[in-house]
Amino acid sequence: MVASLVIGIIFLVLGLGLRYWINRRKFYRRSDTGAEGFSSYEKQVAIKFIERVGKWIAYALIIFGLLSLWVYSREKKDKEKTEVEIQNPR
Repeated sequence: MVASLVIGIIFLVLGLGLRYWINRRKFYRRSDTGAEGFSSYEKQVAIKFIERVGKWIAYALIIFGLLSLWVYSREKKDKEKTEVEIQNPR
């Protein structure tokens, strides 16, 4: 039960951190006019591809983290429900 809470928090933080890091790199790559600066065409293509894949990985981490937190909350509710039923049998 606690494992899903820990995994959920870790994956959520990793996903949000990855998104932040990618967006921060993109922000600092911009010039005063708003255009992104790359030293070559190949670097631009490679970096944009890696960032796109990284964003999808971040989305997957965030979704998995949220699902793990949801599983934890469901397990906690079920455990509380069974404890109440054991204390107050019908």
